[in-house]
Amino acid sequence: MKTRSEQSCFGGTQGFYEHRSQETGTDMQFAVYTPPSAKNEPVPVVYYLAGLTCTDETATIKAGAQRVAAQLGLMLVMPDTSPRGAMIDGEDESWDFGTGAGFYLDATQAPWSKNYRMYSYITKELPSLIAAHFPSDNGPAGIMGHSMGGHGALTIGLKNTEQYASITAFAPICAPSQCPWGQKAFNGYLGDNKAEWDEYDAVALVNNIQTAHPILIDQGKADPFLEQELNPHLFEQACKAADQPLIYRSHSGYDHSYYFIQSFMEDHLLHHSKILKAL
Repeated sequence: MKTRSEQSCFGGTQGFYEHRSQETGTDMQFAVYTPPSAKNEPVPVVYYLAGLTCTDETATIKAGAQRVAAQLGLMLVMPDTSPRGAMIDGEDESWDFGTGAGFYLDATQAPWSKNYRMYSYITKELPSLIAAHFPSDNGPAGIMGHSMGGHGALTIGLKNTEQYASITAFAPICAPSQCPWGQKAFNGYLGDNKAEWDEYDAVALVNNIQTAHPILIDQGKADPFLEQELNPHLFEQACKAADQPLIYRSHSGYDHSYYFIQSFMEDHLLHHSKILKAL
């Protein structure tokens, strides 16, 4: 693992790191905020998954999470959104597929299947790296995300309930099998086998998997992607049918931007802290 940079931040350390990934076959970058309390004892971890076109720096710089994480004693891990430099023909042609758009799944279709293994990277390789190099408590973690990253947080959290005790999302893609962004990604990465699509669709997953704690979702009513791409009402309906506790909050005047995320980041970190520290 290589340290790209480290800066003091609210008494803790904001670092940016790089390593050669076995899962993706590429160099992967990620950011970690280590709170000041980690100098004395291991701390719980919350993973933040960013959205389309983003990198490990996007939320680290824009979300305003470090002050609250320092107060609560939470480590924040912010990975990149896809492999980069895989040398796949066409990987940089679209903003919503390929580079910056890994959709937090393991691709099964060539040529993507060799490198686009973000699900295994997030759930296996990265946690092992964090446990080996940072003062994490190695207990169940929290997972959260925005848009495509909200989709990742919901699906990864639902599929790994022992590994992730708390799940929150900002404006998540709730039913990727039923929206243009998700359909484009799933066709390209997974092919036309709809059973494989269900493995990465929160609406499909919640019918068979429930978490022990309520899921928190915040959504802006002025979000331009709300009706066509995000479809939170479908996830609400699925949670109700499955008796999955859900805290869904809809906010007038808020859009899809990081100004929206900044406004409610403290609530999300408090949600994670309450659950993780009660374990």
